Amino acid sequence: MRTTVRRHLGKVVAGAAVAVAATAAMIAITLPGTAGAEGTGGGSAGRVAAGGQGAAQDGAGQQGGAAAVAPGVVERAPAEGERGTGRDPLTDDEIARVERIALNRQLLDAGRDVDGDRGPQRLGVDLAEPEADEVDDPSAPRRAEVTFYDYQDDTLVTRTVNLDTGKVEATDSGRGVQPPLSRAENTEAAALLIADPLGAGLRADYQDATGKKLTSPEQLQLSSMVYRAVPGAQPAAFDQCGIHRCARLLLKVKNGPWIDTRSLVIDLSTRKVAALTR
Repeated sequence: MRTTVRRHLGKVVAGAAVAVAATAAMIAITLPGTAGAEGTGGGSAGRVAAGGQGAAQDGAGQQGGAAAVAPGVVERAPAEGERGTGRDPLTDDEIARVERIALNRQLLDAGRDVDGDRGPQRLGVDLAEPEADEVDDPSAPRRAEVTFYDYQDDTLVTRTVNLDTGKVEATDSGRGVQPPLSRAENTEAAALLIADPLGAGLRADYQDATGKKLTSPEQLQLSSMVYRAVPGAQPAAFDQCGIHRCARLLLKVKNGPWIDTRSLVIDLSTRKVAALTR
C-alpha cells in the first residue's frame, strides 16, 4: 500500500503539469485580443493587422481599434417556490415535507441509522414516475419516493408520498436490496476503517503523503462501492454482505494522491472490518 501511494504521487504531479499546460493553451486560444500578447514576430504582426483592418473599415481616416467589451452580468437565479409543478425537480420545501410525512412514528421508533441512533438511515428523495394512465395528464399529482435503510433489521424501505394530498400511498420494503451508499454511510465506513487495526496501512500511507496523522474521515475525499459476497472470495465474516450493508472505500487524500484500500471491506451492519482473501 505504501508503494501505491508513492506511485500515485508521481502520477498526480505529472497530471498537474499536463493540466497546467492544457489550461495555458486554452487561454491562449480562446481569449480574444490577448493571443500572442507575450510572443514575438507573429504576435505583433497580428495586432498590427487587426489595427490596419479596423482603419480601413472606418472609411473616414479615423484610426480603427477594438470595440469595447461590455462587462459581464451575472443574473440572479430565480427564486425557488415552495412547490413545483408537473415534472419539475422537487423543491427544498417539498423534500423536507415528504421526509416528515414518510418517517412515521413506528419507523422512527423501531428503526436505526448507520450510527445506531434512533430512526432509519435516509438515503434519498426522488420525484416518482407518474402512473401509466397519468403520463399525458397535465393535472396528474406529483409524488415523491423517500428511501431509508433500516440497520435494525437490514431492510430497505421506500415510501411513496402524494405531494398534493400529503398522504403515503405505498410502502415497499425488502432485504438484499443495496442501493449506493449515502454520504453519511461513507463517512461512518471511513471512521470504522481508520480506527480499526486493519487501517494501519491507510494511516501510514496518509502520513507518508502529508506528514500528518490521519484521525478523521474529514481529511479524506470519500467514495465507495457496495460490496456483495462472492462464494469463497472473502472471510466467512462477510458471507452475509448483500444482506448486510457492506462497503469498499475509494479513498483520496484531499488535494493529494489516492490510497488503495480496495482489499478491505467494512460491514456497516456489524461494524466490522476484514481483508479480502487474494
